Amino acid sequence: MSLHIVLIAGSSQPDSQSAKVAHYLGQRLRQLKLCEQVTLLDLGRSPLPLWPSPDSNAAWSQYSASLLQADALVVVTPEWNGMACPAIKNFFVYAGHTELGHKPALLVGVSAGVGGAYPLAELRVSSYKNCRICYLPEQLIVRQVEGVFNAHAEPTPEERHLRARADWTLEVLAEYAGAMKHLRSCIDIRDVPFANGM
Repeated sequence: MSLHIVLIAGSSQPDSQSAKVAHYLGQRLRQLKLCEQVTLLDLGRSPLPLWPSPDSNAAWSQYSASLLQADALVVVTPEWNGMACPAIKNFFVYAGHTELGHKPALLVGVSAGVGGAYPLAELRVSSYKNCRICYLPEQLIVRQVEGVFNAHAEPTPEERHLRARADWTLEVLAEYAGAMKHLRSCIDIRDVPFANGM
């Protein structure tokens, strides 16, 4: 399928477990031939300035260019103290309807323990309003993240189940992406009369 899917590793840590999960999911997108192009945006390796600080390194323009070309997104967010971390929340202050409007997105929660659900609920509640991103009703939660998706490690039965679930959610995302391409062609997102959501 000729789709471009962008993965966002939402941790501010340079070598994060969120980035590891995003790398794994990007690899699976390629192996399953669900898209033609995969781009990983790692907020830990290329941080955005805390809004509204000046973007002196033009970091956002590089992010924006990739997002404009995206047909769908995978948003990977760690759970810090039961919340989405500041880097991913800051990302959604920058991202607007021009980059993300009416594009399907798979939410992926990452937890070192047995959590991971709260950041997904938080992002569903607040991050979509002005950028018009369309979160899938499906989501993925990677718990005990340090023990899964590791290279050269034999997966346990539990991890095999998680990997199968991950593949299935990526397949669902690709179907949404293909179906919503036509929808976006019918909506002019460059000249929106009501730029902010209600």
